[in-house]
Amino acid sequence: MENNTPPKSGTGFFKTCFNGVNALSGVGILSIPYALSQGGWLSLLIFLTIAIICFYTGILLQRCIDSSSLVKTYPDIGELAFGRKGKIIVAIFLYLELYLVAIDFLILEGDNLEKLFPNANFHAAGLKVGSKQGFVLIFSLLVLPTTWLRSLNMLAYVALGGVMASVILIASVLWVGTFDGVGFHKKGVPVDWSGMPTAMSLYAFCFSGHAVFPMIYTGMRNRKTFPTVLLICFIICTLSYGLTGVVGYLMFGESLSSQRLSRISFMWARTGPSVLSSGLPWSSAQPLWPLPCPSLPMSSLLRARFSAARSQC
Repeated sequence: MENNTPPKSGTGFFKTCFNGVNALSGVGILSIPYALSQGGWLSLLIFLTIAIICFYTGILLQRCIDSSSLVKTYPDIGELAFGRKGKIIVAIFLYLELYLVAIDFLILEGDNLEKLFPNANFHAAGLKVGSKQGFVLIFSLLVLPTTWLRSLNMLAYVALGGVMASVILIASVLWVGTFDGVGFHKKGVPVDWSGMPTAMSLYAFCFSGHAVFPMIYTGMRNRKTFPTVLLICFIICTLSYGLTGVVGYLMFGESLSSQRLSRISFMWARTGPSVLSSGLPWSSAQPLWPLPCPSLPMSSLLRARFSAARSQC
């Protein structure tokens, strides 16, 4: 086995941790309570098992890169295993995934901001642009410069923002349960075998950060610390996912709704703009967590709108 020589310059230990946590923690946070409601409390064992498996496969990726000095990216691993065709196939799926994820987040950002600012229409070159389309265009331009950054040292500061957004989201969920009259009174069920496949798929989705692991590893200053970094990232994300899942399940039990098809209450989203920074999906269709119209500090206008929606809750 050939060992790649660690680069003299690269990302330090803590910045690599920020990049790793940001790669794992994100849109999957709000899917964990629903997954737990589908599989029951015993599905947490599967959740932990999937976390361990994903951690181990991350270590296997490191070993694949260390096996040859020619391997630096995910497509290189495909070429090492299956030749030129393997590299092409892996590259197609890898870049297609990253491209579609970027589009997904831009669309979600447009949906979120449109619900917060429904009348924010834009005018450009004599054309009227709707609020959703306008927000998508604006954030496309804002995100574009970050794609020009080649140094993971610089991207670590962007990753820190993503980590803080996840922290704010978890704190918002705890705030709603603790101070807004929701409480943690639901008992849930020990196990629901019919919903276990759904729970397993959502658990696996939460730890799907392997596409960027090779880049994070090859950009490290001291690659020998990668297993430690990966362990820290998985521990932090497992605890944050687990905490959100348990708290959400205790708050709403079996009445949790699908994270992909239905999201956090529209009116609560209007009064909880801090959650917007996480880039997580909302919708006015059905609430992810059927919030019983919590009493939040609001202006008189928001309170009037909230009262109008209260009758529909």
